[in-house]
Amino acid sequence: MGEPGGYRCVECNREAPELYRDYQRGVLRIAICKSCQKPVDKYIEYDPVIILINAILCKTQAYRHILFNTQLNIHGKLCIFCLLCEAYLRWLQLQDSSQNTDPDDLIRYAKEWDFYRMFGIASLEQTAFLVGIFTALWLARPESLKTKSDFIFLLKALLLSSYGKLLLIPAVIWEHDYTPLCLKLIKVFVLTSNSQAIRVTLNLSQKLTLLAILSGLMLENGIVYLFQRMGWNV
Repeated sequence: MGEPGGYRCVECNREAPELYRDYQRGVLRIAICKSCQKPVDKYIEYDPVIILINAILCKTQAYRHILFNTQLNIHGKLCIFCLLCEAYLRWLQLQDSSQNTDPDDLIRYAKEWDFYRMFGIASLEQTAFLVGIFTALWLARPESLKTKSDFIFLLKALLLSSYGKLLLIPAVIWEHDYTPLCLKLIKVFVLTSNSQAIRVTLNLSQKLTLLAILSGLMLENGIVYLFQRMGWNV
């Protein structure tokens, strides 16, 4: 992503003019942070698999590397794919609850519409969750989101940190008695990743970050309750 404010030291979060120096002929030297006297970004030399494992473990340094010192632009595609996964899971559960096996074309069209409806509902819930987070942060710490680029950067970070939703598909494919527990654990993991993304991006306290996540969940659950009152199966 690499926005805003340029590169950051993964250890102390101070801005850095460069990550390394290229002395040509394949000779690279990692820059040293002037503040903490440690390598600005040790993950430059790490294998992507190791970086992913560190991100899964929610290590702050790994998140700073990914959010500030890389040029990842997959947040949009990742968001759509995660929503498709969530919509498919809900659609599958809806079909399991329906005993109608009529092959009539009208039934097939209805099932297809159910998938689109689930995608729309999942999108609205995700939007409500993000709006809740942004509203809480704007009210509690308005200086942290004072420019449009700050909003966009945090949005990208939140979308990128929701990659845990991709685990929804394996949880459905390898369905067993513990699937409901797996889905809850995936939800907790995604929220933990979102929390870490907020902390790293805005350099906030854990208390304020938790408040933002809870605000997002409250608004998301409010949307779910509204749909249920309308008689929609979500």
